Amino acid sequence: MNRVRIILVAIMGLLVVGDASAVDDCLVYKMTPRVRLETPQWQKSVVQPLKPMDFLHGNVIATLIDNYDITADVTPIEDGFCVALKAVDATIGYNDFLVQIDRRHRPGTCAYDAILSHEDEHIRAYLSIADDMAGDIYTAVQTAAMSVMPVFVHDELAIESAIDELNRRLQSHPDVMLINRQIRGAEEIKNRAVDAHDDGSRLKVCGDF
Repeated sequence: MNRVRIILVAIMGLLVVGDASAVDDCLVYKMTPRVRLETPQWQKSVVQPLKPMDFLHGNVIATLIDNYDITADVTPIEDGFCVALKAVDATIGYNDFLVQIDRRHRPGTCAYDAILSHEDEHIRAYLSIADDMAGDIYTAVQTAAMSVMPVFVHDELAIESAIDELNRRLQSHPDVMLINRQIRGAEEIKNRAVDAHDDGSRLKVCGDF
């Protein structure tokens, strides 16, 4: 779940001059959001499913997370509040890898170790995506954050909903959606390369297979 911090800027006695709507009045409170990007700590688990994996000897299930912790400035104006995006702390990357090895291969055997080594290559491939694309991911989040305009609300009780709307606009920005698709595309390319590089010789030499 995304976490939200609020900084309330108290500006007492502020008058809005002119015929512009309250929404337009909030535009002056737009700021350049600070953006921070980090990758999550990751962990690996190895299991052997009870059911046979048929033609597979093993596989990896990778969990990609994209969490956005936003900070908002809330400024009281004459008719309500202007809620503006101040900062984004994004955590994007892989935090969990579940390696599955077919039960026909016993732990500690040559075949088991060969399969685990292959799946570890897939994990390294996943991790390299976050590293290789870090600059593009940061740019996408920064561009999205810059595009998010302040939201006006009449009632203080609506501030939380306004912050949720800022976060929704951030995550639905075309650049953020595009970079997510590019990450998924890179996964397919990297995994295919790992499989193409492995000719199965490590498993074939195992006498216990």
